[in-house]
Amino acid sequence: MSLASYIFGIVSALLVLIVVIEMLRRRRLRERHAAWWLVAGVLALVAGVFPATLEWAARLVGIEVPINLVFFVSITILFLVCLQHSSELTQLEAKTRILAERVALLELELHGDRTALAQPRQEKPDQVDH
Repeated sequence: MSLASYIFGIVSALLVLIVVIEMLRRRRLRERHAAWWLVAGVLALVAGVFPATLEWAARLVGIEVPINLVFFVSITILFLVCLQHSSELTQLEAKTRILAERVALLELELHGDRTALAQPRQEKPDQVDH
């Protein structure tokens, strides 16, 4: 590994961690969404600072080329992020549907009251004023 690629790996991992932490600090990213990005950043930093760790982990799981382990772990983390977002999207869709139904019922109730007030009261034919 060349010195340039070694430095590039470390700087990239640090940049990811800094961006995620800054987004958390500014409340542009919630903790539950940041967890996987922090895991990815820490793993990238460990692999960047200690490249032998990546080779050791690849041998441990039986992967010949260490970069393939990086791709596998990266794809797994992205899959977990997508799964988390899909789960939250499903919950939000259900809440949105319930809220839309409640608003529709309130509008129907409000519209019904307005039409009752707007129409003059009609006397029934069998009632006669004396």
